[in-house]
Amino acid sequence: MFTIQKDFKKKKKQLIANFLKGNEPYFLNKHSDLLDDYFCECFKKSMVGPSMSINKNPYAILAIGGYGRQEQSIHSDVDLLLLFNKKIPERAEELIREILYPLWDAGLDIGHATRTIKDCLTLSGQNFEVLTSLLDARFICGMSNLYSELQIQLKNKIIVKKSKKITTWLIESNQARHMRFGDSTYLLEPNLKEGQGGLRDYHTMLWTAKIKTDLKEARDMERYGFLSYDEFQAQREALSFIWIVRNWLHYLSDRKNNQLHFEYQLKIAGLLNFSKLNGQQPVELFLSELHGHMELIKQQHLMFLYELGYTKRPKRKKTTKTRAKIEGLEIIRDRLHFSYPEAILNSPILLIKIFEESARLKIPINPEAKRFIKEFGYLVDADFRTSPSALKSFERILITYAPTFNVLNEMLNTGFLSHYLPEINGIINRIQYDEYHLYPVDKHSLRVVQTIKKFGKNEDPTNDTLCTEIYSELKNPRLLLWAALLHDIGKSETGGGHAKRGVAIAHGILNRIGYNKEGIETISFLIEEHLLLVQTATRRDIYDEETAILCGRKIQDEERLKMLYLLTVADSISTGPKAWNEWTASLLRSFFIKTINILQKGELATNEAVEIVTRKKEELLSSASKETEIEWLGDLYNVMSPRYRLYTPAEDILEHVRLYKSMEEADFVWDIKKPGDPDTRTVTTCAKDRPGLFSKIAGIFTLNDLNILDAQVYTWRNNTAIDIFKVTAPLDKIFENEKWEKAKKDLGYELSGKSDFTNRLNAKMDENRSEMLKKSNGMLNRPNKIIIDNKSSSFYTIIEVFTYDFTGLLFGITNALFKSGLDIWIAKIATNVDQVVDIFYVRDFDGLKIDSPVQMESIKKAIEEMLPNV
Repeated sequence: MFTIQKDFKKKKKQLIANFLKGNEPYFLNKHSDLLDDYFCECFKKSMVGPSMSINKNPYAILAIGGYGRQEQSIHSDVDLLLLFNKKIPERAEELIREILYPLWDAGLDIGHATRTIKDCLTLSGQNFEVLTSLLDARFICGMSNLYSELQIQLKNKIIVKKSKKITTWLIESNQARHMRFGDSTYLLEPNLKEGQGGLRDYHTMLWTAKIKTDLKEARDMERYGFLSYDEFQAQREALSFIWIVRNWLHYLSDRKNNQLHFEYQLKIAGLLNFSKLNGQQPVELFLSELHGHMELIKQQHLMFLYELGYTKRPKRKKTTKTRAKIEGLEIIRDRLHFSYPEAILNSPILLIKIFEESARLKIPINPEAKRFIKEFGYLVDADFRTSPSALKSFERILITYAPTFNVLNEMLNTGFLSHYLPEINGIINRIQYDEYHLYPVDKHSLRVVQTIKKFGKNEDPTNDTLCTEIYSELKNPRLLLWAALLHDIGKSETGGGHAKRGVAIAHGILNRIGYNKEGIETISFLIEEHLLLVQTATRRDIYDEETAILCGRKIQDEERLKMLYLLTVADSISTGPKAWNEWTASLLRSFFIKTINILQKGELATNEAVEIVTRKKEELLSSASKETEIEWLGDLYNVMSPRYRLYTPAEDILEHVRLYKSMEEADFVWDIKKPGDPDTRTVTTCAKDRPGLFSKIAGIFTLNDLNILDAQVYTWRNNTAIDIFKVTAPLDKIFENEKWEKAKKDLGYELSGKSDFTNRLNAKMDENRSEMLKKSNGMLNRPNKIIIDNKSSSFYTIIEVFTYDFTGLLFGITNALFKSGLDIWIAKIATNVDQVVDIFYVRDFDGLKIDSPVQMESIKKAIEEMLPNV
């Protein structure tokens, strides 16, 4: 057996080498053949086999599972069944050891079972996972009639009697897998096997077809009419690509692996010879092709289930054949059909009318009708695209909400959408390679439309009555939904400025379909400014009335502002959890309300603001117990900044005054609170203001492994700084108090000038920066960017830093600002999809804005030295 094993290892090594060179298109089959040859040789030369009297007690060696299907990837399990007729002899285990031990020694994962035919039947009836492995069974060597007998009895005694129960289990098991692993056609780290669109969808089709028919091999799917010739060829192409990717994944991870994590994507894209094209990175093109193939498997699987009647139909009173409202369409068994194929040729407008009816009636389109839509897509020509009737149908589809399925998705999957709006082709399966966008651009855009239509419904993801009220008040929601559909159309080309590019593309579309000038202007505005609200709310001081004034001047119209707000909310929600969270939602909502008040009431400070400030002062003074304390509190309130007095809650002001009183002659005091989130802490620091204070506090947090998540800076006119930090909680919760005491002592030494932590911090930052770059797995594909803005504020210079986060980054930037002679008055921490954005409102030590080009360049250079080199 040693010689057989050695020969097998040599041939497998050569086979893998050929695959790695791209010279082995039939790797799966040849890998399976190698194993077959090994087992056949073992059978011939076995020392144990002859003693088992094969004539009296016949046995056979069968390949089952993936090996049985001849889908043997580099590190796939080798699933084997040693099958006996009626009795398993004592020496069977010895035979197994003789055959399999050499493979175990060679590092293969072997799964084996020793059973009689009766055992197989009993287990298959009880456990359908055993049944599916036997559905894939393939004879290797031994007595072939034993294999045939197993198949016959399996069919007659199990499959025929339990076919409905088995298929129900198959479908429900697959649905459960989809719930667990997600829709691989949407995810940037897809599971090639278990996710929706993965190999298990294909296997489920095979198993179900085998239960329904005498299907022997995959090609029989075409012979039995489950797939057309073109569909079968497309399936072969899709599976071939997925299997190639899976083999590379096995090779690179050196193990059985189906999850395509980021760390392997760049490597596989290069190994498959993808190269940069039209501004898209090789990895983006690779993932785009992979998603396209997995989408095909997903759609074929769904169509297969529809045609066999294994999908739940909506409950309707009538299930008999009836006519739809549109001539040429009909409803059969709660599915929309074309009355006859020639109807499409006679009236191509039916290609969009069937989707309109689907949306109106909230019933799906029959799979055969979807095939016709694909085949007759060429009829959607220039005349069709400019047809007023087609536009009316499309807008009815756009605005109609169907809770159980998205008709626009069906239009995309059948290819109709790209025929009607050819510009969509540029974003189909277009990947944005970052950690924030969970979906390809086309699917993200459709999700934005669907999210907007959910406002006010039971499925509303915001649970916010504000969105419901605004959406119900819109005069023409169609304009908003057009903008949602086209807001990222500019991403068909790579590079910044996708919003402006999108406007140009949208202009072409809307002019072609005959939209009026006013509608085009509104849709174009929404596309161009779809990031305005979220970027302003997260990167600017929204408590400064000037911010809302500038935004209001740009938008000008209340209706546009409302649509822009809804588009922003839906866009953020549909991007993913890192783009939409409670913090973003709260900021955006507050900023929208401030801006609409500006548009409604004018730009001057309102009486309401004056009343708020006065009321807070009265609350503060009412807390005093003595006349002298009232006077002291009144004077203190007057030195607080207007922004602080207006937007800081009265109870917080009282808490800050308490901290200020307790400081006395100390350099600082702080208060640490545990908010609702157990993994964060809020640290409120009251200190004597001095240049570099913010930087020093940030540095102490870094030294003590406390990552800053958010920061608010307030400076009173009596040289007092109130800095509020949201930070990660210490890792060791048991000794948390000791950690805070140490951090407090460190800060005290630093502020008193008794220590200099710069060298220690620089070393720690270098370490953290290196660790971040190591973990990034090549995801850092955007350069650092520093913007100095002197236009958005009359009193401050605003510095924006776009980079990648690591513990200590905030200290590095603020220390650079301090060394550049700048005071930080306001700090905000935000995200720009795939980067952290730190924003600082600064003045120089003389209280002036920065307007010297030389000084600006010097500031940029100082900050750049602190950023990761990407």
